[in-house]
Amino acid sequence: MSNEAMRYDIVVEPGAAAEVEQALIAGLVAYNTEQAGSSHHQVVAIAVRDGEGNICGGLSGAINWNWLFVKLLWVGESLRGQGYGTALIAAAEREALAHGCDHVYLDTFSFQARGFYERLGYAVFGQLEDFPPGHTRYFLQKRIGVGE
Repeated sequence: MSNEAMRYDIVVEPGAAAEVEQALIAGLVAYNTEQAGSSHHQVVAIAVRDGEGNICGGLSGAINWNWLFVKLLWVGESLRGQGYGTALIAAAEREALAHGCDHVYLDTFSFQARGFYERLGYAVFGQLEDFPPGHTRYFLQKRIGVGE
């Protein structure tokens, strides 16, 4: 049956969000690999744990092509200002270098940590005003390794 004869419906499916997302990811990964080669996707997870093994902070991200995306960075309030955030970023950058990366990117909000990232050498390359309302979302990047 040709596409012209086949009927296609656009359906909002909140109950099938995971299934839809998995299908979209599979399709995009196949297309992206065809266009740009394998991304060599690698998940990055780094935790700050207390003596009982509880997670008190950490960083998660993903490596694709030669870039590390820092998806999440959080340090518990009682540990802030003690260097854990800096140590987490440094560990992530070392992990990225070990996987052949030469760039890192991330995002943060105006009420979060823009200054923290800038002190670590990150530079703003984009922003969304009024996201969330009354605030700004910033996108930052940093070149690591050669030519830092």
